[in-house]
Amino acid sequence: MASSNDEESDSEYVHPRGVPHFPGHERRSNTLPIWGNERTMNLNPLILTNIQTSHYFKTNLSELKTYHEVVDEIYYKVQHLEPWEKGSRKTSGQTGMCGGVRGVGAGGIVSTPYCLLYKLFTLKLTRKQLIGLITHCDSPYIRGLGFMHIRYTQPPADLWGWFQPYLEDEEEIDPKAGGGHPMTIGTMVRQLLTKLDWYDSLFPRIPVPIQINIDRELAKSFPPVQQQRSIQQPEPPVAMGRDQRDWRREERPSRSPPPRRDPYPRSRSRSRERERIRDRSRERDRDSRYRSSRDRDRDRRDRGSDRDSKKKSSSRQRSRSRDRDQRRRRDDRR
Repeated sequence: MASSNDEESDSEYVHPRGVPHFPGHERRSNTLPIWGNERTMNLNPLILTNIQTSHYFKTNLSELKTYHEVVDEIYYKVQHLEPWEKGSRKTSGQTGMCGGVRGVGAGGIVSTPYCLLYKLFTLKLTRKQLIGLITHCDSPYIRGLGFMHIRYTQPPADLWGWFQPYLEDEEEIDPKAGGGHPMTIGTMVRQLLTKLDWYDSLFPRIPVPIQINIDRELAKSFPPVQQQRSIQQPEPPVAMGRDQRDWRREERPSRSPPPRRDPYPRSRSRSRERERIRDRSRERDRDSRYRSSRDRDRDRRDRGSDRDSKKKSSSRQRSRSRDRDQRRRRDDRR
């Protein structure tokens, strides 16, 4: 439950950092809407199961009943913003839906920050309490969990209004477990608006029309690198007593000369066509020679077969005549 100070109207609230929220924020209800699944906070089912079954969430955090107690717990216990503790999640050998950022099939030890993030969700924060998180002065990780709470639970149409005042916030934070990935709060906020993956987990998907508008607004304040270079590149000074074109020609880095073009492209195409015609004629000659040699072999085989048949027939006739003569002699003797 929130303290009595938290029940005051938004108009009496003063930002500790002096950062204004988006226009019309103070005229909205102090009750925050919940976008998506009101029971799971749009968390990955594996992460949510590990949170609800963890000893830290069931024992330690169950004793915390107020918003300020949870904020104090964040101040003392949170040193990163990853969903899994360092070295507890092994995705080697996991492919497809079981590996990568999906967080399915290969869990680990759920982290303290995500347990506290879900604890804040169970408290049903008010608008003023959430603004108090993202403008807190004591720890950047309190602010980081506040921005992540917005990314998980608030309607996509309201994300730009929540994050726009903090796009250039220079306070440093390191969301990686064990350190090694420092960034500013502004960089983290821009990443929450443009990327779905967050250290082996996924944020809820932003509808395409809203994402296009967010990208367009970001491009106005943070143009692409090439566009920044073209804007920041100064104009070359005009040399005294010389033409500006000569100055640019002298300052231009040396480049290899372009390849020489053929002054007679038509003659080259004609010569290529002639070579093609020659190749075709050569192939035809080869085919004709092969066919003629094949026909010769066939004729030779036919002639040889005719000779063999004639020899066989003559031998048969001779044998028959001999048999006749022998029969006649026998008859004459008788």
